[in-house]
Amino acid sequence: MTSPTTNISTDQLSQFRRALPFALSFALIPLVWISATVGGWTVILMPLVTWYLFSIIDAIAGLNLDNADPDASDHDLFWYRMITTAWMPVQFLTLFGLLWYVPQAAHLSGWEKAAVFFGVGVMTGTIGINYAHELMHQRNRRERFWADALLAMVLYSHFRSEHLLVHHRYVATPRDPVTARYNEGFHRFYPRVLRQSLVSSFQAEKAMLARKGKPWTDLSNPFFKYWALQAGCLILAVVLGDWVGLGLFLLQAGVAIWQLELVNYIEHYGLTRKHLGDGKYEHVQPRHSWNAAHMASNWLLINLQRHSDHHYKPDRRFPVLQTYGDAEAPQLPYGYPVMTMAAMMPWVWRRVMNPRVREWRRTYYPEITDWAEYNAGKTPYPR
Repeated sequence: MTSPTTNISTDQLSQFRRALPFALSFALIPLVWISATVGGWTVILMPLVTWYLFSIIDAIAGLNLDNADPDASDHDLFWYRMITTAWMPVQFLTLFGLLWYVPQAAHLSGWEKAAVFFGVGVMTGTIGINYAHELMHQRNRRERFWADALLAMVLYSHFRSEHLLVHHRYVATPRDPVTARYNEGFHRFYPRVLRQSLVSSFQAEKAMLARKGKPWTDLSNPFFKYWALQAGCLILAVVLGDWVGLGLFLLQAGVAIWQLELVNYIEHYGLTRKHLGDGKYEHVQPRHSWNAAHMASNWLLINLQRHSDHHYKPDRRFPVLQTYGDAEAPQLPYGYPVMTMAAMMPWVWRRVMNPRVREWRRTYYPEITDWAEYNAGKTPYPR
């Protein structure tokens, strides 16, 4: 991998054609409608395209090592902001439109209806939660509410609190549930993170209110908004699709959450910040997240794979996230579509990733000779 270069000026970045590839996600909307209206083999279109087609395009297109000027303004990024802003209402209309249409579709068998909503879950997880992740990091109140709405559609609203208050602060330490430990298979990581993330996010909001002298029951606790939005989505699912609609809604939510946590699993697998003693850890650096510069999957995932820079500079919008070379950040061998499929096969995952984690340790922390406590997540909790 050659060294990345910052060679996209703000004038170039502001052009519509530069933003257009990142709108590829909107092509998924007609695919789910085709699946629902045609049925048959078309019900597998969504996973077929997002997992396999983009993996093939990645292999052909290769890496994108161009970096945009990180000082670009929101004005320069207008078209990119329109993409993330437009997705929420489009997803809302698609999801609930399908919840009205599919339960009463006589041409679809029971398994076809379930398969359609499995595909919907791939979309709401791969795209919807990813867009929510981008929006929740912004200061604009509308963007943050859009993020809450997207997360409510998959019943995972607490992800905002967990991500902003826990994950970014404690990433690559034992206090972060989302940092997958070395040799921890996804089948162990998944139930652990589901349980711990819900608890840690609630405790983080409770502690923040306590510092203001307020109880957790204060209405400023965002969990009340989370619960209200989620309840609204559940009620709407029943109104539109009866109990079948509710079941299909829950199915897509489960698939979406699974998709999110697969990505969380691969983003920091085996990476740890050095414990400096007395509960102190080194600052987060690009080397504490896996980087991937694969072109096509970064278009689909709005540069989520430039995760090393996201944790280093979390306030950067997705178009100006930087990619790094081997000397600055560890590199995934493939884009997220391939890596998430590998994560579902622990024996494949360990064969691919464990040697890379060991090489990462030799490169950045040659002074650490005993990794047992890091592997077990038993280094002291950060203060």
